[in-house]
Amino acid sequence: MHESCGVFGVYAPNEDVARLTFFALFALQHRGQESAGIATTDGARLCVYAKMGLVSQVFSEDSLTQLTGDIAIGHNRYSTRGSSRPNNVQPIVVGKGPNTLAIAHNGNIINAEHLYTELSDQGYNFNTSTDSEVIANLIISSPEKKWVDRIRYAMHRLQGVYSLTLMTNRTLFAVRDPFGVRPLCLGTINSGWVVASETCALDHIGANFVREIEPGEIVSISENGVNSYREEASRRALCIFEYIYFARPDSVINGRLLYPARQAMGAGLAEEHPVAADLVMGVPDSATAAGVGYAFKSGIPLGEGLIKNRYVGRTFIEPDQRIRDLGVKLKFNPLPQMLDGKRVVVIDDSIVRGTTTPQVVRLLKRTGAKEVHMRICAPPIRYPCFFGVDMATYRELIAAHKTVPEVRDFIGADSLGYLSIDGLIKAVALPKDVFCMACFTGDYPIPVQLEMDKLALEAMSAGQQPPLT
Repeated sequence: MHESCGVFGVYAPNEDVARLTFFALFALQHRGQESAGIATTDGARLCVYAKMGLVSQVFSEDSLTQLTGDIAIGHNRYSTRGSSRPNNVQPIVVGKGPNTLAIAHNGNIINAEHLYTELSDQGYNFNTSTDSEVIANLIISSPEKKWVDRIRYAMHRLQGVYSLTLMTNRTLFAVRDPFGVRPLCLGTINSGWVVASETCALDHIGANFVREIEPGEIVSISENGVNSYREEASRRALCIFEYIYFARPDSVINGRLLYPARQAMGAGLAEEHPVAADLVMGVPDSATAAGVGYAFKSGIPLGEGLIKNRYVGRTFIEPDQRIRDLGVKLKFNPLPQMLDGKRVVVIDDSIVRGTTTPQVVRLLKRTGAKEVHMRICAPPIRYPCFFGVDMATYRELIAAHKTVPEVRDFIGADSLGYLSIDGLIKAVALPKDVFCMACFTGDYPIPVQLEMDKLALEAMSAGQQPPLT
């Protein structure tokens, strides 16, 4: 499963807003590792610097020095709409003169193809194949005069998920869809204001958390102060995977620090699926806290059986076939003396396609583990996500087509236990009705097609040759 994107925005006269955005994006790197970008404005002109790569690869002292102004927005991308290529990096800028708008988007618009066609017929040009540019052009196309009313117009027409930072020449906007599927928070820094996907970004730049942006809320920040505008939200649907996997464990969402929530998931697994074993280990890094919780609740010693190479997947250099054949060993290296002859409980966050887990089990057994008992923090994932997570199609989801015993046999584990939905809700310690759990239940907050094409907009714009950024 791949992360969703990270967004950030800052309004702070007399501050180095580009540098603040750089370090905030650094803290949000886990949410997207394909590209990074920053846009700034000094009130007269808007500048953008965005490229493929990690934050540390994209920016330099020289590039940050060129990004001047009082307002900035930033973006880390994992592609959920449109392929991973240079012209799709964000922030994206649309419009001209006083009608210029920059956008950074986390989410997925499920009626993007329809809106793309409509806007194209009206003469709007597209330089990317992303639904983010659809959102921006929809705002620009509004018959309303004020930016807040233009954003409201777009919100009434968009179907799907969006946490946005938007920037005009004089105003920063933060926008969250009426379901609140993706997180977005508000903070202060000295005399300025910041918005971010997660509170950990605020911590890294010395900002103070104020509150979360509410579902259906537009926050406007300018020289006139901070103003809030609300659209009606019929149902809350925060993605439960923010708690299981996506967000950093040091972030706070809905008033709940994620680290103890993940510990409680591990404790819940120990209650629901106990087993006689010699060692508990969490698959690093996402299941580390849950492993601590399982060990504490079960009384089985906690240890490390795998060391993670945290830089795998962060290079554009293709491995040769010999290295590629090593498979999961590129990502994890086992510790033989910790595993030899042991009955091992392995805690992981989820099983999606069932491609990596069998490799992990085989690696542990080849290293000497006597038994491998898999315990999974997420209930079985039986339905695809259409709301900003590039998870898998229905056909690819292993739990959609196999029973738990069949999945156990397929991955080669001695036993397999998933945390129940009730156990997950107990661990998170928030009401069940504030979450989207459609990937477990099939109960989507809005109607969706059972199959959606991530590259549909790319196909629709096949005749265009957009410029590279």
